[in-house]
Amino acid sequence: MRSLLFCLIGLMTASSDLAFAQMKLSPKAAPGANEVRYFTSIDGLMDGNADAILKETRQGKTVTSAVLDVCYPAAKGSGRKDRFVANLAVNGQTLTGATQSIDEKLPVTVKLVRRPTGDTFEFKGQISVGQTVTDVVSTDNSDLSEKEFQDNQTTDDGITAAPRDFTEVSPESIGVRVKLDAALDFLKGLKGQDVEVSLSSLTVSCDALRAGQQTINISVDPERAAALIAKSKSLPGVIAAGWTSGIVEMERAIRFNAADWRDGDRLNKDKLAAAISNVLAKALSAKASTPTWNANTGKLKLTFKRPSQLFPALDLTETIEVSTLVAPDKPGGSDRLMLWIGNPVISTADEAAGPKLNLTEEAGSDEEGEQKDDNGSVDALAKEFNGQRWDVDKSAWK
Repeated sequence: MRSLLFCLIGLMTASSDLAFAQMKLSPKAAPGANEVRYFTSIDGLMDGNADAILKETRQGKTVTSAVLDVCYPAAKGSGRKDRFVANLAVNGQTLTGATQSIDEKLPVTVKLVRRPTGDTFEFKGQISVGQTVTDVVSTDNSDLSEKEFQDNQTTDDGITAAPRDFTEVSPESIGVRVKLDAALDFLKGLKGQDVEVSLSSLTVSCDALRAGQQTINISVDPERAAALIAKSKSLPGVIAAGWTSGIVEMERAIRFNAADWRDGDRLNKDKLAAAISNVLAKALSAKASTPTWNANTGKLKLTFKRPSQLFPALDLTETIEVSTLVAPDKPGGSDRLMLWIGNPVISTADEAAGPKLNLTEEAGSDEEGEQKDDNGSVDALAKEFNGQRWDVDKSAWK
């Protein structure tokens, strides 16, 4: 009997130890732990043109703090942005706060009532920026976790500092990511240089404002691109610089040996221009004008003229403009060159002697498709230069 009693006690002790061990191995999350949630689609702000992010910190279902970040046009119809970030006090379902806008220093007041509606949330109230008061009525707002929010914030400006070749980035196109407070000095430093700055990259987006940096896109002669990238990297406030996407489309590119088209380390541009122009003149059945090289971008512009077949008796003339680019097929020097040819742009005019017939071409007309017909120009160039075409399916030269 005594032996049985000791066995029972031993089993009970072992069970208690096992249960205690399981409790230590599988602790439950502490009740009332903080959780961060985001709203990114509150509509109705600034005539629907605002980009708003509401960040909430919660304990369970109770909001303990909130921050409202709103980016919006500085003036109606303007591409320039202003922004405010307001820390909101929480009183039950009411969120209130005051701050000033970052750029124009306008006073900002916020008063919102937040109400759960099933699985979504509703916001009502007012936001004042300067003298402008916006009534907010926003329904069916879903919230995001911290991870979901961060995943949605990832952006890629396509800058590649050291590309293997120029099949995915363009030899004349570079991007420079610079801090906002250094962007003005960087741009002033480009004045007087033989480069072209993309106008759209001067617009500071809401993402750029929040990140504190923007990407300036620049077109430059491929022969000077590497030097410009190296110089940009050394300038104050520059975070990254490299090649990015540009005008080159691989479907309209060929690759060929460089030896016959160089004088030392430099391209023989006159020889190249003459050869390309002759091939295209034959393919297009047109007479070539003098080729011109763009000192900023290194592009070669070719112009051709031929009689229009649209209404032959009118003796109209078609002018065909073709842009091309010649560059090494990869950075750092190569024994191969890559030639890209753009789609021809064709315009028709009355250039005959005497009174002129004034013509206009409607945007979006069916003729736009015909303007891209290059009469097999890319194949003709590949044959003349004994070059390779790009295999789109295999992503390789063929």
